[in-house]
Amino acid sequence: LIDTLRPALEVRRCPPPLSGGILALLIAGCNRRRKDRTHRFHVTVRLRRGLNAPVGLQYEPMEEFMHIAGHVLEHSVADTLYLVPFLFVTYLVMEWLEHKTGGKAQAAVQRAGAAGPIVGAVVGVVPQCGFSAVAATLWAGRVITLGTLFAVFLSTSDEMLPIFIAEQVPLDVILKILGAKIVVGMVMGFIVDAGMRLARRIDAPLHIHDLCERDHCHCHDGEGGILKSALKHTLQVTVFIFVITIVLNGVLEVVGEDALGEFLSANPVLPVFGSALVGLVPNCAASVVIAQLYVSGVLGSGAMLAGLLVSAGVGLLVLVRTNRHWKQNVAIIVGLYAMGVFWGLIANALGIVF
Repeated sequence: LIDTLRPALEVRRCPPPLSGGILALLIAGCNRRRKDRTHRFHVTVRLRRGLNAPVGLQYEPMEEFMHIAGHVLEHSVADTLYLVPFLFVTYLVMEWLEHKTGGKAQAAVQRAGAAGPIVGAVVGVVPQCGFSAVAATLWAGRVITLGTLFAVFLSTSDEMLPIFIAEQVPLDVILKILGAKIVVGMVMGFIVDAGMRLARRIDAPLHIHDLCERDHCHCHDGEGGILKSALKHTLQVTVFIFVITIVLNGVLEVVGEDALGEFLSANPVLPVFGSALVGLVPNCAASVVIAQLYVSGVLGSGAMLAGLLVSAGVGLLVLVRTNRHWKQNVAIIVGLYAMGVFWGLIANALGIVF
């Protein structure tokens, strides 16, 4: 039985019990959508006592559940921990602006606002979604403009770059895609800020103090200073992200990332709209699936661009957690989706091939 299974699966023999009767096997099947994730399930092979002849397989749901739970927990911790330094530094800077600079910070933000989309679009392409989380936090405190937030979200590459490198995508293709995301982020960022200026809402005051009041962290009671305040905010947001990430990873572990791929590949008429919808999933699985389907030829350039423009990762979770105005959050998410679809359709109409 082991020799039969070995060509297709990784099989590891567990030490047989002293009493005999059951030989446990751990069988691991790799998820083809993401090579670093392995799905495990347990079966037991019943042996005739004395003859060592297998007579059947028995499914053990509890052992499978424990392995799935451990797998979900492992990746949820990994997906959350790398954000902690980004969040802590961001809150530390915000607390410093609030406590040390006073009105000077507001004036500096207004002067730098015009260049915000340029800086945001450039830093957004850094792999992972740490800077999208930073941008969401800064915008919730109105330290950056709304256009800068969109620039970061649109240029965020999340897991795209590691997947392309692993799949040996030509360097010129990678640079073209990254360049397109940067340009789109800058253009849309400037357009959003221009619209806000016309509406005379670009110079909204800093809301850092409001964040403290909503979180009941007592940052302004004079105890602990800005370091303690930054730690409190970081812990609160990290716990929120961790809980939501566990739920998302649990769903993806049970349903499988292949389900996202099947949804996109089964939608030949509207792939741009479907890819952008998948991109809104606040988890790295979205960018992984979109990048893999593009490499395999299932998605065209327009659908790929739409999905990866929208893939802001956990930045969307941080936005929902830190900005309590749900109508604003919905408008931002809908706007992000519309921008991704628009540029995906433009790429198809112009016949752009990376």
